[in-house]
Amino acid sequence: MLQYKIIPVTPFQQNCTVFWCDETKQAAVVDPGGDVEQVIAFIDGQGLTMAKVLLTHAHIDHAGATKALATHYGVNVEGPHQEDKFWIDLIPMQKERFGFAHAEAFDTDRWLNQGDTVSFGNIELEVYFCPGHTPGHVVFYHRESKLAQVGDVLFRGSIGRTDFPKGDHATLISSIRNNLFPLGDDVRFIPGHGPMSTFGEERRTNPFVGDGVR
Repeated sequence: MLQYKIIPVTPFQQNCTVFWCDETKQAAVVDPGGDVEQVIAFIDGQGLTMAKVLLTHAHIDHAGATKALATHYGVNVEGPHQEDKFWIDLIPMQKERFGFAHAEAFDTDRWLNQGDTVSFGNIELEVYFCPGHTPGHVVFYHRESKLAQVGDVLFRGSIGRTDFPKGDHATLISSIRNNLFPLGDDVRFIPGHGPMSTFGEERRTNPFVGDGVR
């Protein structure tokens, strides 16, 4: 069974998430933006075996500590989609702009695409390509738990910004409505920032992408 722990990191309070298989104790960390010591302390404190780092996208508050965490445990990095490579290449510039002293550029070991899966222990996550906030954003979905990690695509009562380089509002709306909402109203999601919600709640009430918005 999938277990998870949300660890808010960086001054942006980004929802870094530790997923793990309760049968094998193998774990994957999604979006280690920073405060890597907190993440390591949780993993080691729970007796988990780190299997891989997963990235929804490559903004620095989601990916800044990727190299530090992957190097510490000697594991691979999977994600995001290749269209976000330019954001990875810009991490040194992002680092100076936002004062993220810990952040380092890194190489991903596997770019992810729509229809791919990632696995650790007995857990398999489905990959959904959801550009708009960034051009290479992906979402991870665990079908058995009806739980998604959506990064900065969708929030409770809001959606991701599209004013960054290569962001696109219409593409983001399409990603949400055509790739996420069809998974079901009862799907819970962990956003990149802030509280969890469900796709059904956002369909009903979200002022940007709800069913009543055209």
